[in-house]
Amino acid sequence: MYKADSKIAEEFIDHQEILDTLDYARTHKSNRELIESLIDKAALCKGLTHREAALLLECDQSDLIERIFRLAQEIKRKFYGNRIVMFAPLYLSNYCVNGCVYCPYHLKNKTIARKKLTQEEIRREVIALQDMGHKRLALEAGEDPLRNPIEYILESIDTIYSIKHKNGEIRRVNVNIAATTVENYRRLKEAGIGTYILFQETYHKENYEALHPTGPKSKYAYHTEAMDRAMEGGIDDVGMGVLFGLNTYRYDFVGLLMHAEHLEATFGVGPHTISVPRICPADDISTQDFPDAISDEIFCRIVAVIRIAVPYTGMIISTRESAATRGKVLDLGISQISGGSRTSVGGYAEAETPEDNSAQFDVSDTRTLDEVVNWLLDLGHIPSFCTACYRAGRTGDRFMSLVKSGQIANCCAPNALMTLKEYLEDYASPDTRKKGIRLIEKELEHIPNPKIKEIAMRNLKEIAEGKRDFRF
Repeated sequence: MYKADSKIAEEFIDHQEILDTLDYARTHKSNRELIESLIDKAALCKGLTHREAALLLECDQSDLIERIFRLAQEIKRKFYGNRIVMFAPLYLSNYCVNGCVYCPYHLKNKTIARKKLTQEEIRREVIALQDMGHKRLALEAGEDPLRNPIEYILESIDTIYSIKHKNGEIRRVNVNIAATTVENYRRLKEAGIGTYILFQETYHKENYEALHPTGPKSKYAYHTEAMDRAMEGGIDDVGMGVLFGLNTYRYDFVGLLMHAEHLEATFGVGPHTISVPRICPADDISTQDFPDAISDEIFCRIVAVIRIAVPYTGMIISTRESAATRGKVLDLGISQISGGSRTSVGGYAEAETPEDNSAQFDVSDTRTLDEVVNWLLDLGHIPSFCTACYRAGRTGDRFMSLVKSGQIANCCAPNALMTLKEYLEDYASPDTRKKGIRLIEKELEHIPNPKIKEIAMRNLKEIAEGKRDFRF
């Protein structure tokens, strides 16, 4: 039986409720009056239920689909402005004991190069990332209790935070590792992580078990209930997502929103971020093996409706998507993107050779961080390297209240401009620097609070003189 605030996976992700929701959406997909009423409701920026969102996703009226896209753009602008937060993944190890059929890290894959970074190698990788201009990392590691224990992850986090190279520093480490215990989540929190990220892959229990035939990840309930344990361990910023293409996108879309509703109902705060990865080619993995892979058109609709349904959440897109696709969805809801990414173990200090391939998946957007920043500036976005909220304790419900109240503009906008200024001074190419300075001058005029604007202008001047790390 469906129960949003249950602690049991099969109750807050209720299979029959999803089927009923999909049937409802199919039945009413041409009901203009109903769909228009939901668009009007969504325009209040209070979000939609999973059933309401499923109907918008299924809508077959072209003019109403356009209205949905326009509303997504408006909501994105209202909550997150034109800021795009920058990050990079850092893969620590690809040793893994799981048998996931869509991932080249699976235990039986004998063609992929297996690697694990030492702490000294992590130092070199982090210095290389700092020299690119990155301030925020997402740590990745395969699940292997012997080779990648929690102690290794914690030591690696400590190493990363300790490295100060020239003007560079990693100010926030987010962590994407396998589901673990409340105690381990508590230790991650104590280590100073930002967001704990875990993708469900698919919410369809039967398909989940078929896709994860062996290893600890095969336990559907333990994996699905991981966010609850993370919250209980004190991590109040969690990031979720599914791997679209593993299962029918409609089912997983509904499951994803039900999971968000569950966190809101149980803990009073929904997901800090939602990621929208799609299945893509990798070492011994072909997308042809997954008939549910989705088109760009459907992908854009998914992004837009998630933004409407969960207006407060950050939305992430990685370099597994092409530059063209990333460009299409920026205005529809995306607020964070990676740049200059490597999906190999390490790979920043020294590029891998084709023969020594350890990558989890193929990168489609191969541009450098500076090229991505330059591109964002051309599109009128503010590339932001801000990590202020984490360090100021504005996490969980405190961050959400900032977003929902609209006060985020007086905080995030100046922080974005100041961290962009740091990037321009320390790392940018001459062309990027020129464009960035011009954008900062323009965007300063949009800071609503005069006092904050004055302080931001003073801080920007001091950054140009060599000082660093100002924040509101």
